[in-house]
Amino acid sequence: MSRITCPVLSSKITSASEAASHIHDGDRVGMSGFTGAGYPKAVPGALAERAQDSHQRGEEFGIELWTGASTAPELDGVLAEAGALRKRLPFQSDPTLRRSINSGSTEYIDTHLSHSAQQAWFGFYGNLDVAVVEVAAVLPNGLLVPGSSVGNAKTWLDLADKVIIEVNDWHPRAYEGFHDVYYGTRLPPERRPLQLLDPLQRIGDPYLRVDPEKVVAIVETEAPDRNLPFKDADESSKAMADHVVDFLRHEIDHDRLPENLLPLQSGVGNVANAVMSNLAHSEFENLTAYTEVIQDGMLDLIDTGKLTAVSATSFSLSAERAADFNENIESYKGRILLRTQEISNHPEAIRRLGLIAINGMVEADIYGNVNSTHVMGSSIINGIGGSGDFARNAYLNFFVSPSVAKDGAISSIVPFASHIDHTEHDTQILVTEQGLADLRGLSPTARAKKIIHSCAHPDYRDRLQDYFDRAAAANPNGRHTPHLLREALSWHENFQDNGQM
Repeated sequence: MSRITCPVLSSKITSASEAASHIHDGDRVGMSGFTGAGYPKAVPGALAERAQDSHQRGEEFGIELWTGASTAPELDGVLAEAGALRKRLPFQSDPTLRRSINSGSTEYIDTHLSHSAQQAWFGFYGNLDVAVVEVAAVLPNGLLVPGSSVGNAKTWLDLADKVIIEVNDWHPRAYEGFHDVYYGTRLPPERRPLQLLDPLQRIGDPYLRVDPEKVVAIVETEAPDRNLPFKDADESSKAMADHVVDFLRHEIDHDRLPENLLPLQSGVGNVANAVMSNLAHSEFENLTAYTEVIQDGMLDLIDTGKLTAVSATSFSLSAERAADFNENIESYKGRILLRTQEISNHPEAIRRLGLIAINGMVEADIYGNVNSTHVMGSSIINGIGGSGDFARNAYLNFFVSPSVAKDGAISSIVPFASHIDHTEHDTQILVTEQGLADLRGLSPTARAKKIIHSCAHPDYRDRLQDYFDRAAAANPNGRHTPHLLREALSWHENFQDNGQM
């Protein structure tokens, strides 16, 4: 039975190739999708074929692509491989696209995920020509039932001149009722406070809206999201998870947290997933979450009954966990709510709810400046994503990373970060498998001592202390944040020259 029950829109069902013909060279195209969930499955491949055909004829063909966050090889990967992406925003993680960005072939606008929708509304990126949005169903009245993510789909549907809809039968029809799409956004100076006081509070609609006159094509699909397996938690991840959970107990003992904590946020990755699994085996009860993505560990926490309410904008599940969720989706109703990312990552909501934020990092320096996006200062890995939205506004924020990488050739604690996404002013707690450094209320020099002795790997600890001591001695009038400018990035230079820091 067709998921498209609106007579007006059902008349526009067509093939992916025909739908892709509505996208032209130079167009700005907004596509749904967030962390490999809810992205269009058919039109991007057809568009990549058009681009390859155009290039073979010696014709130019390229677009600017806006999404919610990362997508999948079937979107970012095929378009990058076809040389069809001139510009990309606001976040990516595809290896083919990453190479195109780092080679200079694709321009990349790395921006906070809470900013992308509003900056599009402000007109900072120019006019949006086409939206390509995946949904689970089209209702008789033309309303759209979202699937496994919301992301920026609402904004792209509102702003685009033309709309292409993909209706994916892989998404359970029972997704109806899982979403809260906020339509109260206004531009300055007409903005209103966000009346959100609880993770599961509804402030919007269960559906996406679209002007039927703008819809130029509808494509039917049946294909799974990009569901990547999580690695089993290794000893390093388990140790970091233990440090975080022990610290939360410490905060409860000192009356700085309630016994059921505050709403949790965890970034994408194995360490954050390990923390959620650790909480499932802890004494904590009646937990809530206000986050970007729901990973395996968070679903496990719901299944134990310890996590009672989760607000997010997307799923990011392994294939096995996604299949299990789809089969048992009805059991999660009333416990999970998917919002637009401008709300899931909204600074006002994050600060009001008092989140506990846990995000990964590439490296941190001895004063607490954090690099979460670049290798050796120049090559981007993915993007800042939502880590800045949460870290700056959370009640507590943790940045986590193993203390070393590449079998010890790289230290994640360095004299000076080679790229800074989060300044020392936004960093509260650093965690490696070696230990935890609580930096709240500390001066830069006190931070340095704690980071070096709590977080750095023993192979690098003495060298970091030596750097700090010599920097302090060499700067008698600059001991607030002492550095040796000629040496500050020498560890990174050593790695580039010799393969080790």
